[in-house]
Amino acid sequence: RLRIFYKRFKMKKRNCILIGWLVLLTGCEKAVDLNLNAVAPKIVVEATIENDQPPQVILTNSFQYFSAINLTDLSNSFVRGAEVEISNGRSTHRLKEYRLEPFPGISLFYYGIDSSQLASAFLGELNTNYTLTIRSAGSVYTAQTRIPNITRRIDSLYWKPAPALLNDTSKVALMFRGSDTPGLGDYIRYFTKQNRDPFYPGLNSVFDDQFIDGSSFDVQIERGVPRGAGLSEGYSFFNRGDTVVFKLCNIDKACFDFWRTMEFSYASVGNPFSSPTQVISNIQGEALGYFGGYAAQYKQLIIPR
Repeated sequence: RLRIFYKRFKMKKRNCILIGWLVLLTGCEKAVDLNLNAVAPKIVVEATIENDQPPQVILTNSFQYFSAINLTDLSNSFVRGAEVEISNGRSTHRLKEYRLEPFPGISLFYYGIDSSQLASAFLGELNTNYTLTIRSAGSVYTAQTRIPNITRRIDSLYWKPAPALLNDTSKVALMFRGSDTPGLGDYIRYFTKQNRDPFYPGLNSVFDDQFIDGSSFDVQIERGVPRGAGLSEGYSFFNRGDTVVFKLCNIDKACFDFWRTMEFSYASVGNPFSSPTQVISNIQGEALGYFGGYAAQYKQLIIPR
């Protein structure tokens, strides 16, 4: 009898707790109107330099949090006529503004090497520091980055069938066998290119070497995806017959911190229990974004049908 009474008591207690939570949750419902103050747009910097590649800088103005954005608004958001200079400590080059028109009436703008001033132009080099200076609308913004050495090596790429739980025999897992140079402080960001698609970063694209320092390892590489794209089941796998290019980049700590906090912010959008995340920028001045140096290496794999 004591055992039966105890079971009934536990059941009643569990039901009371559940009912209490339901009452609490429904009782806390309240319409909340957020009246966010309008703020002046800030300049957004997306600047990169990669070994053996020219620098590229994209400047835009930020939007209000709840703004509806279309292609025309995006085209109009580009910052025009800025003075953009990059230095490697030996030479300083002023970048030139270029225009692209991917769609009729829609223009995109970026700053790259001025082909008429090649004497001062340079490509990215390993183990080299860079300084970026931007002058626009009376304000000055600066940033520093470094293209580090390549310390996370791609030894090989291979594939294996996707897990049986996926129930799709056309999908495969891309595997990366690599090695890490001894010594903590190696940071990486990775991208994948699937057939004729552009390179896309992984959903979580940056990692440190805290758990793999100085070791060889095998790990699955999730397929890179465009930000904002809807993700279906099995999105991280590749298809039989794909040609895949894996891009692995050593980056410095500032670049790692920017993408670590940015990707955490992406992942927490819509989650009512997540903590607010401050994206860590390395741009000095009232600006958003980052200036990143990439020590890149590439490896291609053709997956048979």
